[in-house]
Amino acid sequence: MKHIFIKGTDPSAPTLVLFHGTGGTERDLLPLASIISPPSSILSLRGNVSENGMPRFFKRLAEGVFDEEDLLLRTEEVHTFLDEAALQYGFERNNMIAIGYSNGANIAGSLLFHYDNALRGAILHHPMVPRRGVDLPDMTGMPVFIGAGSNDPICAPHETEELRGLLEGAGAEVRLHWERFGHQLTAQEVDAAAAWFKEHVVD
Repeated sequence: MKHIFIKGTDPSAPTLVLFHGTGGTERDLLPLASIISPPSSILSLRGNVSENGMPRFFKRLAEGVFDEEDLLLRTEEVHTFLDEAALQYGFERNNMIAIGYSNGANIAGSLLFHYDNALRGAILHHPMVPRRGVDLPDMTGMPVFIGAGSNDPICAPHETEELRGLLEGAGAEVRLHWERFGHQLTAQEVDAAAAWFKEHVVD
């Protein structure tokens, strides 16, 4: 997968894995990583799917309607890539925190839904429920931050609450942060994620 790796200053800090939103690139979330955990190494991915020229991490059938077959295929693709990248760049595979926005948050969520220990934790900005009717892996104690907009036209508040319930039902420790905005990612939301990270992820 097309990606950027930036080696951090503290090898014990979690490696941040960045997943952009629809139409983004592997450079979009680099500023977030520097705010959330400055000493961390960064692995930032570009989605392998193109929708009218816009990079995405998996196909969709319509707005808010996922192509589940492609979602499963792409989730496996990302999972395999993370295994390979950990070996290539020499960081700990079990110490990775995802930061995803919109479509990127959905592929990160799908990793949590489909693989044991795919991630140590996740920061999900404006995610949806990746799949329904599946048994989730054991996520006991896993820290997850969800940033959401109370006026988000793409991800309605009830879907955000549903996702929190599913993750907590699998044992994750979820912090749900609301902003009075839509689908955009605000500076206040990023600051809240950074404060949460320092409290719940950094040893």
